[in-house]
Amino acid sequence: MSDERTLSRLVVVGASHQTSSEATRDRLFIAEQDIPRFLSGVRETGFSDVVVMSTCARTEIFGIASDHIAARAGAVYSLAQLGGFDEAEIRRQTYFYQAEDALRHLIRVSAALDSPIIGEPMVTGQFREAVRIADVAGFLNAELITLIQEVNRTSKRIRTETVVGQQPVSMAACAVQVARDVHGDFGGVRSILVTGGEMGELIADQLCDSGLSHMTVVARRRARAEITARRYNCHFRDLDDLSGLLAEADIVVTSLGGGRYLFDTQNVSSALAARRRRPMLFLDAAIPSDVDPAVNDVDGAFVYSLDDLEGIVLEGRFEREKAAAEAESIIDAEIHDYQRTVAERDAVPAILALREHFERIRRDVLADNDGVMAVDEVTRRLINRLLHDPSETLRKLVAEKPDDVLDAERLIIELYGLTDKGDKSKE
Repeated sequence: MSDERTLSRLVVVGASHQTSSEATRDRLFIAEQDIPRFLSGVRETGFSDVVVMSTCARTEIFGIASDHIAARAGAVYSLAQLGGFDEAEIRRQTYFYQAEDALRHLIRVSAALDSPIIGEPMVTGQFREAVRIADVAGFLNAELITLIQEVNRTSKRIRTETVVGQQPVSMAACAVQVARDVHGDFGGVRSILVTGGEMGELIADQLCDSGLSHMTVVARRRARAEITARRYNCHFRDLDDLSGLLAEADIVVTSLGGGRYLFDTQNVSSALAARRRRPMLFLDAAIPSDVDPAVNDVDGAFVYSLDDLEGIVLEGRFEREKAAAEAESIIDAEIHDYQRTVAERDAVPAILALREHFERIRRDVLADNDGVMAVDEVTRRLINRLLHDPSETLRKLVAEKPDDVLDAERLIIELYGLTDKGDKSKE
């Protein structure tokens, strides 16, 4: 099957921070060990190849399906079953793309242009890991692999040719410097990571790389907390345990973004009193914020939001958005080149068949020559035979489908470099 046909069958269905609530995404989160079973159910709804990507910011199904409508319905049904939702409810919180729009979306996801924080470097690895899991489990075939290669190639080009991925890394490094300013050396410093977004984990990565060794992971769902804690080789607790943990935390990295403040003046003041006013640093990477801005006025509490960190990194939002615009231009160019390459490759068999057809006619004309026909007569017969089938087809088209004649004439003119008045060489 041609790549052009493959692209036309590409489908994406998902729920992300753009379309769904944090509570919804939390219920749709799939642990790695559960992904093969989930994919098996999705494939039964009409996908031939299928991948699922499940992160803090999205749970997204993409694959190859002959029937877009059935595939969308099947994916929505699978997500509804996964999270225990009514199908109508989950459909309202999902997006759907197909063909070129689906390819563009996957590139934007892999390049972190569709992330809560543009340029989050973790999402590229998460995309590739989702593909790897589907491949190992046997849900990935050659058709989808071809498109995934295009996604990876374009995503790499965006990260190589633009600064779209540099700003979040700079912000995380800035968070580490702020933490050092507040607490000095990290040996003995204790932290809490309230996980719910990739930027929070990026900051946690930088802190751990800089020497932080005491961390407790908290998440709304125990499974997500356990998976994240495994990455950091640390303890995990439920979100309900947060208030009891707070007094022991020197640094709190939070990225839940649930739409309500997890940390306010009351619970932070209580924690500080229990700590005998030893300082607490809140690195709020959540959108919307998890920390009430008023906490910054509490003696001993230091709050840095994403805007604060971005302000310290001098380039700021303007440079990030400029890089994102450059990345979108790269996507446009790459999709255009991909479609042109596919179209040219798909045309090759027809061109070869036409050449072989002409060659057979040429040999037949030469075989009919008894050796005395002049070159003029041989070439005249060759032209007549070459034009016989197209002429008869065009006459039949005039009689049976007159509305299609104009399109056929235009195609002939374009194929042979003619003008409406005849050969261009006569102009």
